[in-house]
Amino acid sequence: MVERVKRISKHPSKHPSADEAATGDARRDRWRKHRIARRAEFVEAALRALDVHGPDLGMDDVAAEAGVTKPVLYRHFDDKADLYVALGQRGTEILFERLIPAINAELAPVPRIRMALDAFFTVIEEHPNLYRLLARGSFQDKSRVDADVVAEDKELIATALTALLGDYMRMFNMDSGAAEPWAHGIVGMVQNTGEWWLDRRSMGRDSVVEYLTQIIWAAIDGLTRQHGIVIDANLPLDENKVVRLSQSTASTEELG
Repeated sequence: MVERVKRISKHPSKHPSADEAATGDARRDRWRKHRIARRAEFVEAALRALDVHGPDLGMDDVAAEAGVTKPVLYRHFDDKADLYVALGQRGTEILFERLIPAINAELAPVPRIRMALDAFFTVIEEHPNLYRLLARGSFQDKSRVDADVVAEDKELIATALTALLGDYMRMFNMDSGAAEPWAHGIVGMVQNTGEWWLDRRSMGRDSVVEYLTQIIWAAIDGLTRQHGIVIDANLPLDENKVVRLSQSTASTEELG
């Protein structure tokens, strides 16, 4: 069973969601929903424009891709910084839609690790310019944006992994104090490897995912064996713990 998780942004857009915007006035609510839908369409157009023009795309490029004029675009975004934030939120949605089900899959340890890594590398492979835009600060007006989307996502994922690893370590009667630095180390290693891979492309996605899978599993296997615990890499554990993400916390629960 997979827990469906919705990520809550630490820097919510001033443009409310359809539910948040409900006023009780049906006509006004329909107009608000229309504006929200149009804004989402323009974000998708910006993603397509990124594929063509790279991280230095301009509002002209987005407007052309969307088939509208710049004044129409500016009815839905205050400025380019507002579009940057919206792209970051969309990037987070895309990543977490792939990553969380993979992390929570009821699989044996190694296939579960492999699936989670493949989810991440698939997303950055499909949206390399979006990742570069967010991770490297190539957005020209980023100094006007108070959100660091990649840093926030890293913190959320590391917090989730901390809870997940900590629960498993306690389940095996191990000291769970190492869970937090271990989780942050894994997240940092995966991100740095992802950036290297996007630049070099010296191997296929399957290969880099497999190398990382083996490295992470070797660390887990080595640590548990030090405590006299042997885990079969290819058999699901008796208790499947899944992560829940919220704005600032992560927790786990067991699913039968």
